[in-house]
Amino acid sequence: MILFPAIDLKDGACVRLLRGRMDEATLYNRDPAAQAQAFEAAGSRWLHIVDLNGAFAGRPVNGAAVRAILAAVTIPVQLGGGIRDLTAIEAWLEAGVARVILGTAALREPALVREACKRFPGRIAVGIDARGGKVAVEGWAETSSVEARDLALAFEDAGVAAIVYTDIERDGALEGPNVTATAALARAVTTPVIASGGISSLEDLRALKAHERDGVAGIIMGRALYDGRLDLAEALQLMAE
Repeated sequence: MILFPAIDLKDGACVRLLRGRMDEATLYNRDPAAQAQAFEAAGSRWLHIVDLNGAFAGRPVNGAAVRAILAAVTIPVQLGGGIRDLTAIEAWLEAGVARVILGTAALREPALVREACKRFPGRIAVGIDARGGKVAVEGWAETSSVEARDLALAFEDAGVAAIVYTDIERDGALEGPNVTATAALARAVTTPVIASGGISSLEDLRALKAHERDGVAGIIMGRALYDGRLDLAEALQLMAE
């Protein structure tokens, strides 16, 4: 199981939001590239990056910070936030991003996801952010009537590399992940699921890791690492067991 340290970018800096609210952002590092290097030095095999401004704007905003991270590390990076057309997808993949995450586009333009998967096999993930089980889009500002499970099933035959599933109400709250919903989603689809939101302890990691056979293939961690609640080396060791 892969552990993905998260770097959420707001105004060029590393922050963490509370339950997806941009007005509740905690600043952790003004040098995202240095943060990425620290995660790599600790043994991370992947990084998860989100352009928060981009998610709200509908276009990439923190491009300079993302490129600085790509230049600073050798491990693969997956990137989401404001990527909503083939031109942007191709540009980021050519720039060195290993995998692009499509969120709002997956709900609003499913044909784009399918076309991207055809053009760039193995390099497109779908981000499903859920509030009360319903898909939220536009930087989590809008909640749709679509069930997270239904959106995931819609791409079963598209060749999606992974589904990044985030429970918004848990994200940044350090209240524990929604293990039940994450495991249920993983069992419902054949696409690997990456869990996100609420992880605060090794016990949380163990609870999700117990569902590896159900299809939970990775875990994204943010605030618990930045706050020092979890030691990254310990977390990586647990994931490798």
